[in-house]
Amino acid sequence: MTLEITSWLRIDEDELVWKATRASGPGGQHVNKTSTALELRFDVRNSPSLPEDVKARLEKLAGSRLTQDGVLILFAQGSRSQEMNRQDAQARLVDLIRRATEKPKPRKATKPTYSSKLKRLEGKAKRGTVKSGRGRVKFDD
Repeated sequence: MTLEITSWLRIDEDELVWKATRASGPGGQHVNKTSTALELRFDVRNSPSLPEDVKARLEKLAGSRLTQDGVLILFAQGSRSQEMNRQDAQARLVDLIRRATEKPKPRKATKPTYSSKLKRLEGKAKRGTVKSGRGRVKFDD
């Protein structure tokens, strides 16, 4: 079984490691008896499915959810159903990887216009005259 990220990128489900745990927070006896929360682990650095540029962008996007070993950890506990939590974590992983596949637009350097330079210099001159008027007052006796 494979996860389809984009038309050209698929991840084998064997690369995902699932671990069921008890959810935190209120819920009565149900939450104390069942392991509905799921932890999804995906090894970004050692994944054969991802190209190197996508791996680099994914590591930046993951932030604190990425371990030092390059393993992405997603925790889903919003639902009382384990299957719903599995779908939630899987959807979040797909969304994160899909965002990492988008290449950022390169920044084009621009220069300030002539009029904006003049406007800036006029503002500086005006401010300078205001400040120079704040000096000590000299009395001529």
